[in-house]
Amino acid sequence: MTPSVACASSSCSPRSVGSRPVGHYAVSAVGADRPGIVAAVTGVFLEQGCNLEDTSMTILRGHFAMMLVVAAPDGLGQAVLETALAGPAADFELVVAVRAIDDDVPVSPEGESWTVSVYGADRPGIVHRVASLLAGNAVNIVDLTTRVIGDAARPVYAMILEVTLPAGGDAAALETRLADLAADLGVECSLHPSEADIL
Repeated sequence: MTPSVACASSSCSPRSVGSRPVGHYAVSAVGADRPGIVAAVTGVFLEQGCNLEDTSMTILRGHFAMMLVVAAPDGLGQAVLETALAGPAADFELVVAVRAIDDDVPVSPEGESWTVSVYGADRPGIVHRVASLLAGNAVNIVDLTTRVIGDAARPVYAMILEVTLPAGGDAAALETRLADLAADLGVECSLHPSEADIL
C-alpha cells in the first residue's frame, strides 16, 4: 500500500483556549491493524503541541480506523501537520487525511439521549431503513456501530445507535414506529434511555 496524506484547501478559524489561540483539524487514518499505530499517530500530535479532543478508533475487518478532532496551536499550518504525519503513514502503511474544520459550525442540537439496539438475520438495507425512520422523526444519530456476530452458519447482525431526540420528542411514538419497522425487517429492536456515563 502506498502511504497517502490527503489535503484540503480550506483554512481553520483560530479560537482561543485559555490564553492560547488554536485552530482545529479533522484527521483520519486507516490501515491494516498492527500494534503501535495509536502511539505513533498521537506522538505526532504531542510533538506538534496539539491537543486531542473528540476521537473514535476501531477495528473494521482487520483494518484499524481512527477519526480525531485535534486542537492545533495558532500558526501550525495544515501542511506542517500533514508532513509530520507522513512518517507514521509510511511506517504503518496508513492512508491519512487532514482537513481544517470551521469552528463557526454549530454543534449538534441538544436533546434527550437514547440508545437504539437492533439484532437479527443479516440482510441488505437494515442500516438505511432504520436511519431513514430516525431522520423522518427528526432524531439525530450521534454514534453508530454495527457488527456481524455469531457463527458462519447463523450470522446475526447487531447495530447499536446513540441518538438524540429533539426537544419535545415522543419516545413512545418512536418506539412504536421502530417496532413496526423491526417486524417488517424480521429483526428485534429496542429503544431505551442512554446511560449517563456513556461518552
